[in-house]
Amino acid sequence: MSSPAGPRPAGRGGAMSHVVTIEEPQTKPQVSQTRCGVKSGLGGNFSSTRAYDYLYDPVFTVSSEKDHAQENIQATLIRSRLRKVPRFRAMFSNLIHYPRYSLYWDKSDPVPPFISREWKGHADQYKEVLRNLAAMDTSFQMPKEVYEDPDVAGKNRYKYFERPFLPFYKQMPFNVVFAATKAEPCIFPSASTKYSSIPSKCTVGTQTDYRDAEVQTDPYSPEYVVCQDSIPELLTLATLTWGRGLPAGQAEVEMIERAREKRAWEATLPPLSDTSQFEKRRKMMNEMERKEWAFREQEIQKLQEIRLEVLKQLLKKREENQNEVNMKRLNAQWSRLQEEKEAKVAQIQHKHVSIIRKLVEKGKNIEGKIERRNIIKDYSDFASQTYGPLSRLGRFPDNNSENFVVKNHFLNTYEGLVELESCLPDFVTQPRIKPLKPKVITTKAGFLKRAARMDHELAEVHKALLEKKNKVLESKKPLRFLQQNPIPQPRLPTPTLEISSNEAEEVEMAVIYLQKLLRGRVIQNMMFEGKEKRLELIQELRTSHALQEDDRLVKKAEKQVTLALQRQRNLHEHKVSVVENHLAGLEGRALADMFDFLSKELVRLQEERRIHAFAMLAERQRRMREAEESGRRQVEQRRLREEDQIFKEVIKVHQSTVTSYLEDVILNTEENTAEEQARAEIEKMAEEINDIASEMENRRTELQSEEIVAELVYSFLIPAVQKEFVKEKVRNAQRKHILAAHQIIHGHTEAMVTNNFAEQQQDDVSDNDKLHEEVRQNEENH
Repeated sequence: MSSPAGPRPAGRGGAMSHVVTIEEPQTKPQVSQTRCGVKSGLGGNFSSTRAYDYLYDPVFTVSSEKDHAQENIQATLIRSRLRKVPRFRAMFSNLIHYPRYSLYWDKSDPVPPFISREWKGHADQYKEVLRNLAAMDTSFQMPKEVYEDPDVAGKNRYKYFERPFLPFYKQMPFNVVFAATKAEPCIFPSASTKYSSIPSKCTVGTQTDYRDAEVQTDPYSPEYVVCQDSIPELLTLATLTWGRGLPAGQAEVEMIERAREKRAWEATLPPLSDTSQFEKRRKMMNEMERKEWAFREQEIQKLQEIRLEVLKQLLKKREENQNEVNMKRLNAQWSRLQEEKEAKVAQIQHKHVSIIRKLVEKGKNIEGKIERRNIIKDYSDFASQTYGPLSRLGRFPDNNSENFVVKNHFLNTYEGLVELESCLPDFVTQPRIKPLKPKVITTKAGFLKRAARMDHELAEVHKALLEKKNKVLESKKPLRFLQQNPIPQPRLPTPTLEISSNEAEEVEMAVIYLQKLLRGRVIQNMMFEGKEKRLELIQELRTSHALQEDDRLVKKAEKQVTLALQRQRNLHEHKVSVVENHLAGLEGRALADMFDFLSKELVRLQEERRIHAFAMLAERQRRMREAEESGRRQVEQRRLREEDQIFKEVIKVHQSTVTSYLEDVILNTEENTAEEQARAEIEKMAEEINDIASEMENRRTELQSEEIVAELVYSFLIPAVQKEFVKEKVRNAQRKHILAAHQIIHGHTEAMVTNNFAEQQQDDVSDNDKLHEEVRQNEENH
């Protein structure tokens, strides 16, 4: 919907009242992205609506909430969220793989969050309902509308003034619209304070992302005027600019000296008008040309040497970079291997701890009995898994402990503590503590009371009990050299029965003997099983600790034999290693010398080939430059010939122009002189004829007047018509000759132009063929 024209605040909607739109010509008709436009009455231009007018513009109305939603969708689609971010390293690049900018998706919303996006028509509908109700029910009173104070001179002042959009900056007062105020008595201001002073200068600060050195242009060069017939030497340096020859170095100084020498040499040349010294002039020019070619060859040699140095530096830098990359790769490989080693060591340690823990648990239960869980023991022991579970079993008691942390504004911030303290009563922040009165333990007569005396005795008894309880008994010092063998406790006596008969006694003795046999056999079996289980340990003890003297001597002899064999083997291995090391040293020295010679020879061959390639490239480039220089010289000579011919033609044209101009001037002068003389004679004759006519008029009759008229008609009108007829006939007769002359002239001119163009093309083709032939001959000669 279009908003009506009229003054409104230049705030969110009016600050952009001056909009400059540059439209490019479109070859194909395109559909406008905006829904509507406003046509100005004077210029006839169309201005599209802004994207968020439906939110900011108070006079922008839509018919329904559906249209409001469509406007919201349209604004969202129109606004492009892709932003171009320049890349500073490739800001001026035109390459595809080095783009000058990057695209990123902008997540920011141009509409602030405090701006309501809801449809404003609900309030209008409510007002319309109230208006209809007031029209139907006369007793109903409409609520009064309260308008907000615009406060033009206060906080909303920026909404009611704007800055004009001008093509150039000009100091002028702001166009300010103030609100109407109460009438006050008129006071005429003084002449000095009538108009506010406008400053003559305005300082505007700018900030740039670049330093001054990066945007510095060429230094300022003032304008100059060259006197006639003079060529200042300073103008020969006009081609030198800042960064390209300035400030001048050694090369520029040498160039200036060569230019001075050349100008001095040109001054010593014989003039072209002197034909007798033409041969001398040619010899001097040939000598100067040879010097210039020698100088150019020296420059080319210097450039080649500089390029060789640069190439050497680049190769050296490349080798250094390659060595650095290799070193980084080795360091990375070493770091990776170290990390793998540490991870394996940690894994082995973890496995070792786990296996040791399992062995300890298995040693506690050697018989392998399955024990049930003792719940009472677990809950009575505060070090059990019930109260302190182990994390390796998958239990983490402090998991999600941050959920129980109290996060309160009043406890975490200083402002909250101050607010909480202000809400507390005074007795909390300023406690009132009353000191206790000391107990009276004496009577008026000065004796201790019975209760106080009882408390003192109880305190002394308690102190004595604590000292006795906390008294630490000194432990006996362990034996330093001897170790006491523990004495086993005696077995309990076997109960016996007194039997009087001998038979019973014999039976009892037989049973006791049988019991002894069984017990001995059991102990013997246990010893045998223990010996079988620990046979390897017994063998190891026998090899290291011999108990008998004979065994000790045998072990000692075996030890000496073993040590002798080890010494012999070590001596033999040492001799073999010395021989092998000597042979390896000789072989390594020979191989090192051979490899060193081969590597040096390879490097020499590579360098020789590289230098040969460089020499061939330099020779080829020199030949190409010579060919180019000869071509440029021929082109220059042809151009000089063309310029001479053009100069001759221009001089000829100028001479013909001057001749025609002088002829025109002379003819015009003659015509003007003849015209003045004819005019004077005609005026004189007119006066004489006028006198004669006046006399004849006075004497003439009516018949004579008619004769005079008839004679005039016969003498002037009829001859004039005959003259025009004759001229037309002559013109028709000459027209065919003029047409034939035009055809002949234009035909010869076109033929000459065509022939000249063909000859010029043939000359160019022949020059190019000659140039290619010379280049080919030079290459074949070299």
